[in-house]
Amino acid sequence: MKQLTKLFLISIICIVGANSCSTFAPFQVPILQGNIIQDKDVAQLAKGLTRDQVQYLLGTPLLSSPLHPKRWDYFYSIKVGEQTLGEKKLSLFFNAEERLDSWILEEASVGED
Repeated sequence: MKQLTKLFLISIICIVGANSCSTFAPFQVPILQGNIIQDKDVAQLAKGLTRDQVQYLLGTPLLSSPLHPKRWDYFYSIKVGEQTLGEKKLSLFFNAEERLDSWILEEASVGED
């Protein structure tokens, strides 16, 4: 009877231990997508920069549409699992002389979904 009680207690401990392990979430790697848009790079933007100068500062744009040849779009997001930690969208507009005319930076700091 004493061995049966011991075996029962060990079984209960194993079952509880196995169930508690399933509550631990596995490590999730942060996923960085798009072009890294840093504030110091955006601060260097100035009207009149050429496309080559802008590309040197920010890299190749994520979207350069033939339908909107005077516009470049950059996008950057950070996700961990299903949770989006932040997003940045930068749109650049060029004039007829292929010089930087204006830009819009949108930042979204997103919490848990």
